[in-house]
Amino acid sequence: MKLREIIQYIDAVSIPDKATVTQLRREEDDEPYQVWKIDTNSASYILKEAKESEAETYQYILSGLEENSVPVLYQTISADGKTFLLMEYIDGENLRNCNRTKLTFALDSLISLQRKTWENRTLENYGYSFDKSLFKRQNRQKNLHDPLLEKAYEKFLELYRSVPRTLCHDDLLPFNIIASHDRAVLIDWEYGGILPYPTSFARLIAHTEDAENAFFYMTREDKDFATDYYYAHLLRDKDISYTDWRNTLEYFLFYEYCEWVSVGNKYGATDSEYYKKYLPLARQQARKIMGMSNE
Repeated sequence: MKLREIIQYIDAVSIPDKATVTQLRREEDDEPYQVWKIDTNSASYILKEAKESEAETYQYILSGLEENSVPVLYQTISADGKTFLLMEYIDGENLRNCNRTKLTFALDSLISLQRKTWENRTLENYGYSFDKSLFKRQNRQKNLHDPLLEKAYEKFLELYRSVPRTLCHDDLLPFNIIASHDRAVLIDWEYGGILPYPTSFARLIAHTEDAENAFFYMTREDKDFATDYYYAHLLRDKDISYTDWRNTLEYFLFYEYCEWVSVGNKYGATDSEYYKKYLPLARQQARKIMGMSNE
C-alpha cells in the first residue's frame, strides 16, 4: 500500500490532498526511515510506522498521563498489516548540541513522567516491558568475551533486577529529545516501558563528550549538573540517598559502555571506531564498580 493511500485513513485531523509529505532521515547515518512529516496550510504532523510495543506505550501509558513532555497522539492507524501513529509535530532543536537550558527542560520532562509512574506495576506489562529489557541485557552479556566485563556485568544484572521501576525511555539519546522555547518533548518511544529508574538518565549522558565537534556534545559541568538536578528533583523524595544514586548510576553507565563491545564482538567488528572507543571505557568502568562492590 502506498503512503498516500495510508494517509487516506486519517480522520482525526484534516489532511488535504495537496499536503506536503516529507520522509525523515536518521541523524546518525542520514538513511531514510519510516517516519514522515505532513505539512498542511494550517499545521504539521508526524506519521510514523510503529512497532506494537510503541503503540502500546502510547495507548496504555502515555495517553493517560496528560503530559506535554511527549507528543500528542491523534490517531492510531492499522493499514496493510502495519501500525501507524499520527502525532504532533514538535518544532525545536534536539540535544545533540546541549546547553543548560535545553538540558533542564529535558530533565524536567523526564522527572515529571517518572514521578507520575513511580513503581506503578499495573503498567509493567505494556510496551517495552521489564522482562523484554532483561532478556535483551542478558543476551548482551553473552558477547562481552572479557572476564572482567563479565564479572562486573553480572553485578549490574543483579542491581537491574532490584532497583525501583518507573516509566523509562530505553533509547533516550540526545536526538530523541526536542527542545522548544519553553519545554522539551521526548520522542520515539519504541523502547518505552516501566523499567529500572536510571535507565533513561544513564542513556542520556553516557554517550556525550565534552568536545564541540562531538556527535553528542555535553560538558562535564552539565553532566554533573544533570546528575545532581535529577537527584534533587526526584530521587531525594523517594528516600534514595545521594551515595546510593551515584553508585547505582555507575552500574548503568557501565551497561551503556558495554553496548558497542557486545555489538563489536557479535558481528566481528572489533576494528570499528566504536569498539576501540568503548572497550577501554567499559573496562575502566568495570574496575570502578568492582572496587565499589568490594568496599
